[in-house]
Amino acid sequence: MAAVLRGTRYMLSSRCKNVDFAIASKRSMASKTQVGFIGLGNMGNPMAKNLLKHGYPVIATDVFPESCKEVQDLGAQIVDNPAEVADKADRIITMLPSNPNVIEVYTGSNGILKNVKKGSLLIDSSTIDPAVSKEMAAAAEKMGAVFMDAPVSGGVGAANSGKLTFMVGGAEEEFTAAKELLSCMGANVIYCGQVGTGQAAKICNNMLLAIGMIGTSETMNLGIRLGLDPKLLAQILNMSSGRCWSSDTYNPVPGVMEGVPSANNYQGGFGTQLMAKDLGLAQNTATNTKTPVPLGSLAHQIYRMMCARGYAAKDFSSVFQFLREEEEGGQ
Repeated sequence: MAAVLRGTRYMLSSRCKNVDFAIASKRSMASKTQVGFIGLGNMGNPMAKNLLKHGYPVIATDVFPESCKEVQDLGAQIVDNPAEVADKADRIITMLPSNPNVIEVYTGSNGILKNVKKGSLLIDSSTIDPAVSKEMAAAAEKMGAVFMDAPVSGGVGAANSGKLTFMVGGAEEEFTAAKELLSCMGANVIYCGQVGTGQAAKICNNMLLAIGMIGTSETMNLGIRLGLDPKLLAQILNMSSGRCWSSDTYNPVPGVMEGVPSANNYQGGFGTQLMAKDLGLAQNTATNTKTPVPLGSLAHQIYRMMCARGYAAKDFSSVFQFLREEEEGGQ
């Protein structure tokens, strides 16, 4: 009898310990319920499409109505503003260009938090200042909702193929529910820590990406001037110690690779203006943490100059073209 009582107490204790987890995980069991998606640009559009492909009903909106047409044709319900999305869905993903856009979409007059339901899961995949993510999390918490930052890496190609990497910051007990949705759009979903750590990881990644792209562009340009065939040089780099993502997956030289922006006059992909913005975030955080980032600072200046010279809307790999023009202008 005593053994039975001890077993009963153990079961009750275990059950109580698991109550919070069960509450946090109930969203993960609500599979195929409506998911809100706000921001249908170069990245958001294919991400929303992948949710639809996995059978999730999507309720979407974008500040540019014409951006909604493709997902609407695939079955998404389109509404006028973020508040309407929040009224219809308790799991919402946002993919927006910058800090002000995120603040407006969440806290504006027609923002998510105007109509958000208690217990809603809000996942922001924008790349913004970690401090803004923390502000949005605090505002969401006041409304009884959960906010997580989940910026992405991989570019438009990975967004189309559903192979993005998500860097997730937020309450660990909510990660399972977030991962259920993010796994429909990405091959890697990594928990980084509390709110803002996903953004920290993304900012570090993009600073390295910019430095690597500039280095690849300089190297390819030098080799071409020395008489090397660019395809041959890329082949050598990619089987040598200089190999990197910018050389073997996203080469900036026209004619070296197919299916990348350099093969399409640098159209599509990840815009130079957005890269300059992300490098600005890296500079701000480096200043705040007193971290020396000399190459990051130079990369920021180069991409800012490119924006001023008409490259803002071109893919960030157009730094190769920019360097070539600078070289020609100096002759």
